[in-house]
Amino acid sequence: MIIYFTQQRVVRRLLMLVVSLAAAAALHAQSDTIIYSLNNIDRRFLDSNLNLLAAHYNVDAGRALIQQAKLWQNPIISTDQNIYAGNRFFEHGKDMYGNPTGEYYVQLQQLIQTAGKRGKQIALATTNTKLSELQLQDVLRNLRYQLHQDYYTIAQLLATKELLTAQLARLNNLENAMQAQLQAGNIAQKDYLRIQALVIALQQDITENNKNIVAAEQDMKMLLQANDNVFIKPADVLQNNVTLPPDVNVLIDTAKAVNARYLLQLSQQTYAAQNLNYQKALRVPDVTVAPEFDRNSNYVPDYVGLGISLPLPLWNRNQGNIKSAEFGIKQQQTEVLAAATQLRSNITSAYQRLLLTYQQNNVTQKTFYSNYQKLFANMLQSYQQRQISLLELLDFIDSYQQAQMRLLQQQFNLQLAKEELNYEVGTDVIK
Repeated sequence: MIIYFTQQRVVRRLLMLVVSLAAAAALHAQSDTIIYSLNNIDRRFLDSNLNLLAAHYNVDAGRALIQQAKLWQNPIISTDQNIYAGNRFFEHGKDMYGNPTGEYYVQLQQLIQTAGKRGKQIALATTNTKLSELQLQDVLRNLRYQLHQDYYTIAQLLATKELLTAQLARLNNLENAMQAQLQAGNIAQKDYLRIQALVIALQQDITENNKNIVAAEQDMKMLLQANDNVFIKPADVLQNNVTLPPDVNVLIDTAKAVNARYLLQLSQQTYAAQNLNYQKALRVPDVTVAPEFDRNSNYVPDYVGLGISLPLPLWNRNQGNIKSAEFGIKQQQTEVLAAATQLRSNITSAYQRLLLTYQQNNVTQKTFYSNYQKLFANMLQSYQQRQISLLELLDFIDSYQQAQMRLLQQQFNLQLAKEELNYEVGTDVIK
């Protein structure tokens, strides 16, 4: 009976080992492990992310349009001349009496924009470029927030892996000792099976945790454009403490000065006002000046004149576009008010969540978790010395694992709350 049970145990253990190795294959297959601090991660991200590169090109395109708006309209040259006359082509000479022969006409037209249209177009192009820059900053803000979340997620998962692996090592030692006691007939088989079931469950937890590490690594590699054969390991560990920021009203004022999304709304309001000015300028007609020279087709042989033309604003004075621009300003004013309200709400909520999370990491809880860790080894020793029952040991092991996982989750939540507040403000108010 003991031999059969031992063989069965070996088979199950081998199967669990195979499953664990398969689940962690991607994790252990990396040829290189690179340890990054959060600052190093940020620098790598700024240098390599393709989304940021694409947004940079959009900004460069906007700057090129500013240069385009500064250019004058090209002049237009027109000519009209005889091609064939008197069996001769392009007859432009003089007859025997010295009179000019043939006819040609040349005109040079130049459009002159009035009412400051050119300057208003430059202002629109400049503001449009600023919008592109703010959109780039907002993309950076969102991707950086995602990157920091992935960074701390991996840090938490690696800490969880270390915790579970250490606990598995202790239980393996206990299992081996109990196997010897089982073979000696000193303990019941059901007690051994309960420990073995706990070991198998712990191996399954490690496997699932490894899968989560692989997924988080993949997300981070996408943001950093890192090679698949590289394992990125956070250098920073999860902390229990953060430096609390100033008053929430100070944070809101800071956000109104640096938050890219809010500044984007303000710039769109500026663009709407500039567009209204430009639409009003369009109702003023532009003037076309055209100096001209005409030979042999006017009241004098060589005619030099000046033409001036402009459209008469009798029916179309750009009324519809002006009205549309006025409504556009009202729309942007409303959206700025909504953005300010949303900004205040988001920062206030993020600040309150940070305070609540911070309060969970008080001194009493730190002492509790530290004492709990020291007690674990003592409980294993007490069971081996038969000072406590198996039921008491299993209950403590379950409570210990839950307590340690809660501690890691609290530390993780604290970092996430810090990053959320930094994200909502738009700058690192908490390092």
